[in-house]
Amino acid sequence: MTKQYDLIAIGGGSGGLAVAERAAQLGRRVAVIDAQPLGGTCVNAGCVPKKVMWHAAQAREALTQASAFGIRAQDSGLDWDQLVAGRNAYIDGIRDYWAGYAQDQHIDWVRGEARFIDAHTLRVGNAHYRGEHIVIATGGRPIVPPVPGAELGITSDGFFELREQPRRVAVIGGGYIGVELSGVLRALGSEVSIIALEERVLEVFDPLISDTLMEAMQQQGIATHMGFQVSALARDGEGIDIVSARGKHLRGFDTVIWAVGRRANTEGLALERAGVEVNRNGVIPVDAFDATNVAGVYAIGDVTGRMPLTPVAIRAGRQLAARLFGTAAAPMDYTNIPTVVFAHPPVGTLGLTEPAACAEYGRTVRIYETRFTPMRHALGDGGTPTAMKLVCAGPEEHIVGCHLIGDGVDEMLQGFAVAINMGATKADFDRTVAIHPTSAEELVTLKTARPGGCALAEVA
Repeated sequence: MTKQYDLIAIGGGSGGLAVAERAAQLGRRVAVIDAQPLGGTCVNAGCVPKKVMWHAAQAREALTQASAFGIRAQDSGLDWDQLVAGRNAYIDGIRDYWAGYAQDQHIDWVRGEARFIDAHTLRVGNAHYRGEHIVIATGGRPIVPPVPGAELGITSDGFFELREQPRRVAVIGGGYIGVELSGVLRALGSEVSIIALEERVLEVFDPLISDTLMEAMQQQGIATHMGFQVSALARDGEGIDIVSARGKHLRGFDTVIWAVGRRANTEGLALERAGVEVNRNGVIPVDAFDATNVAGVYAIGDVTGRMPLTPVAIRAGRQLAARLFGTAAAPMDYTNIPTVVFAHPPVGTLGLTEPAACAEYGRTVRIYETRFTPMRHALGDGGTPTAMKLVCAGPEEHIVGCHLIGDGVDEMLQGFAVAINMGATKADFDRTVAIHPTSAEELVTLKTARPGGCALAEVA
């Protein structure tokens, strides 16, 4: 017998749960198919356990800085087992919550791997499930490059399975995951090298962010090997060697972590049986309303190749369910989405980088920026720097980009994002009374502007 549903979400992560939850609240019969615990990558091997590790790293950093304030504190070392046990217990609680919540919302959780039979029918094991609407929300998985010895490295998933703290670790990749894991491990006491093909970490971010973070990482003792194309991993008596395409060797690592990106997790779904178009990289192309090329089949979240962020998948899922079963809802707006990288120090960014703004607005771009030592480090050795940039454009100086790095920026960006999404100008920021003494006040007290890099380039 084939079970019938109004909506089936393939994938029990952020997007799948969001679309299922909203559809169930609108009175529809809903199922979620996933072989893994509900919550997806974010809960099980991503942002939530990562943030727990980041907080542990922040606590240890604070301990090392305490003596500057006259606090007699001693770092007696890290109990990795206790940290991991606490983290895992916290994650288990979230998993249990989602399993109970799905049941309370009358969402059927089908445990298993889904495969299409046709555009409206899925097979899980020996059972068949038919949905009027099917939403593909299977997320992504870490990429491991096809180089000799690649299996000697682990991925970010493997990081959360480590039973002991790495002594000497290499993180390959200079994006979100690479800089986050590097910072956590270094702050917890590991010897860390970050290796990337790019010339700077977070290369797609504003140069202010990349340059300041590189400086901070080097100050913390993280070895940076940029412009390094990994061609092989090999094991010798002293550990794991990393070999570049030019024959350079980095030696003696006990742990190597691949952090070179993620791939859409669409293999194994038998999408060809439903006629769903898939790009060569596994991404499913969709229109502005999350529809694939097949009527009644949709895709949201990381599988679409658009902004791989948990809140984005949640918003897209909720809006899709509202369009299908509730009131009319506008398509997901992918402009001005704020995001944070939990590096050391953290990074917050929204809108256009300076180069992107110059390309779009030309000589009307004006830049306001600052760099300073936050008060937290006033009695210490200087600590990590804080840097901020507002990218403004047009005669009214609308703020089209906001880029922050430093203590606390991960929390302060959310409120500024609201203002910028409402069309705030530099004058609006100037009219706002500062909260003193804080780092955030710098954003409403910036006075000196310079032309955008595009104008400077034209003059040169």
